[in-house]
Amino acid sequence: MKDFHRDQLQFSQCGLNCLLCPMSLGGYCPGCGGGEGNQSCAIARCAVEQGVGEFCSQCGRFPCERYEKMMEYDSFLPHSRMLWDLERAEELGLEAYITQLKERRFILDRLLAGYNDGRRKSFYILAVYLLELDDLRRAFEEIQASVPADKPVREKAITAVGILKKAAEADGVTLKLNKKPKEK
Repeated sequence: MKDFHRDQLQFSQCGLNCLLCPMSLGGYCPGCGGGEGNQSCAIARCAVEQGVGEFCSQCGRFPCERYEKMMEYDSFLPHSRMLWDLERAEELGLEAYITQLKERRFILDRLLAGYNDGRRKSFYILAVYLLELDDLRRAFEEIQASVPADKPVREKAITAVGILKKAAEADGVTLKLNKKPKEK
């Protein structure tokens, strides 16, 4: 969208964690309001029309009917936590929330660099996005302690995935995107 700019590009207007998005990781999207490559978005258009600030939660109509439909299915990231993430950012304060988000990104970067056999990127993104931060920290510490550096990357990935699945199960978290069924 022309002339649409935001200061906070790690955390989207609607509540998605852009810093953990595969589109952002791949350099395909700079985040909503990030200039060139910025994805056209109905939520962003609505926010501009409503004169909302950095986040939809600053709108008097929040949460609106757009969220109900948007949260049913996922795209590259889980949409089910958008409201929770916006609330969490307000509760902690944006700076503290972004600090936690950067810690998640650090863990994601380490997982992708050391434990990805070429088939785990989406899984790691979901685990880092959905696990409670304390549980994610513990799981990552366990991964680092359990996997010798000289192991083949495939074995490292299998161990890392097993530990993250165990942490997700303990949290009652499903590490799958909820995709919209194909229409017949």
